[in-house]
Formats: sequence, structure tokens, C-alpha cells
Amino acid sequence: MGRDLSRVSSYSERFPLDVHVLGWVGLAVAVIVLITIDIVGHVRTPHAPSMREAASWTLGYVGLALLFGLGIWGIYGGIYAAEYYAGWMTEWSLSLDNLFVFVIIMNSFRVPREYQQKALLSGIIIALLLRLVFILIGAALIERFSWVFFIFGAWLLWTAVSQARQGVERDDQKEEEDGYKENRFVRVVRRIFPVTDGFVGGKFLQRHGGRTYMTPLLLVVLALGSADLMFAFDSIPAIFGLTKEPFLVFACNAFALLGLRQLYFLIDGLLEKLVYLHYGLALILGFIGVKLVFHALHENTLPFLNGGQGFENVPDIGIPVSLGVIAGTLVITVVASILKSRSDERTAAASTVEGSETTDEVAQGPRS
Repeated sequence: MGRDLSRVSSYSERFPLDVHVLGWVGLAVAVIVLITIDIVGHVRTPHAPSMREAASWTLGYVGLALLFGLGIWGIYGGIYAAEYYAGWMTEWSLSLDNLFVFVIIMNSFRVPREYQQKALLSGIIIALLLRLVFILIGAALIERFSWVFFIFGAWLLWTAVSQARQGVERDDQKEEEDGYKENRFVRVVRRIFPVTDGFVGGKFLQRHGGRTYMTPLLLVVLALGSADLMFAFDSIPAIFGLTKEPFLVFACNAFALLGLRQLYFLIDGLLEKLVYLHYGLALILGFIGVKLVFHALHENTLPFLNGGQGFENVPDIGIPVSLGVIAGTLVITVVASILKSRSDERTAAASTVEGSETTDEVAQGPRS
């Protein structure tokens, strides 16, 4: 018997995306070409990019991501293009949260500015490979077990609460007090392999006295890659809540991560002005978590829930609504953060002037 279309809740389930192997090859070639351009054009000659350079390349990657969406639209239709754009915006916004950790890691290891591009790009390559494996595993689980969406949804709801708490902690400046702490993977690597006392140019390994040493730069790459893997446990389930197509999920991750390196240099120092970022991300993750739970209830196959039948009265949130919520949340978050930062700066400036006038009056003493 064929599948009962009355229980299918999305266009993409009725008409699965049939990506030819050449589509995957084309995407892989595009990723490799972009990485090669970065290596040849930026990393091979160590330097700290200017704001103009970082802005130009960031806009270039954004443009490429938008063009890829238009290609999806032309080949597969507007529904899949909307799914891609929603996933890419979600991944891109969550990548901003990665940058907070990346900045702390770079500062903690005191990475010279001219070698930070190499560290970031190397970490991103590791992250892409690990995420591809994660995506393929997630797609296989979703294909066989629809109840996985309950787990993804619950995880995202918990992550949303954690993001909101991080926003409160950030207000209390707890992040600055705690600083970066090496994760277990990096600590194990440091115990097993000898590490040089300092950076050796842009080298990852150094041969000395018949032994091969790791340099702190390689430790930084491992720290960045393993830290990003932790973020993938949040972002990939979130994108699977917007599209179930592995091709689109990987494309969202690829275009968001590849532009992350230049974005790092563009907004490094401006991240602290995005004071409401954690709250915005919490809202996006919470919304997608609810969407996943609704979808899991609608497609329910668990025998102990409603006799294994789907809950027909549960709404299944469509992509246009998802796209609107995600885009609207990002705009409101950025605008509100900018207004708040400017208000705080004016208040601080006024306090400084008032304090200066008070000091002058005290220094002059009482008037006769």
C-alpha cells in the first residue's frame, strides 16, 4: 500500500528532493574551490585582514549563499529554496554564537593576529567534515524513525533555555570572569603529545631533537574544531526541523561556515554590542523545537501515543512562517542590540562627564 497522503504534512515529504550524484559532486567541488581560494589568497601569506577586506569577503560569501538558493529555486522549485534560505539564516545566526567562543579561544591561546586566519580555516575544514558525518547519520535516523523528532525537539527546547540563561550570565559578565576552558579532547591531546613552548611561525608540527612536537597553533585548531562540534549538536537538529534533505542541510552548513572566517575579523570587537543575541537565538531555537515536536506529534508512530496514530489537530508549521519568524527575530535582535548599546554608551559618557565635574569641584575646594 502507498503512503496515506492525508497524513503527510509537508510538500517536501510528498515530493522528496531527488538530488543526482552530480549535484553532490558540484557542491563538493564548490566547497573545495572556495577553501582553495582561501588558502592561496589569504592563509598562504600570513596577515591580519583589514576591515575592508573582511567586509568584502563576507559580502561575497553571503552573495554566493544567496545565489546558491536561486539555483535551488531554478532546479528544484521555490519550496526547497525557502527551506534552504531558512536553514542558512538559522545556521548563519547560530554561527555568531560560535564566534564568541572562537574569540575567547584565540585570546586564551594568545594566537598572533597574522596566524588566526590559518587556525580558523583549518578548524572550519575539520568542522565541515565532522558535520557531514553528523548530517548523514541524522538523515538515516530520520528516514527510519520519525520519533527522532521528539528527541531533536526536546533538545532544542533545552538548548533555547540554556541560551537564554547565557544571556543573563553575559549581562552579569560571568563569561569574562570564567574565560575559555579547554575541553576534554584538547586536554587529552595535550597529555599524550608533546607541545612546544610557543608558536613556531605558522607551523602545526615542529621536529626537534629527534621528536615531533605539536605547536600551540595545532592545539588551537583542535580546540576550534571540537568546540564547533558541540555547536553542531544544536544547529544541525535545528536545520533538520526546517528541511529533511541532507543535501540542503549540508549546503546550509557549508555556506555559513565558509564565510565564518572573514566574519570573525569583521565583527571581532563588535560582538559585545549584540547584547540581545543569546535571547534572539533562544527564541529561534525554541520556535524550531516547538515546530519539531508538533511535526513529531502529527507524524506519530509511537504505539503508546494515540494508538500509534498521528494527531491530526496538531498544527504543522510551514516554511513561510518559519522563514518569517527567523528573519524577523534576527532583525529585531540586531536593531534592539544596537539601540541598547548606544543607550549604554550615552549613559556611560554622561557618567564620565559628571564624575569629572565632581572631581574638579573637590580639587578646587570650597569657594570663599
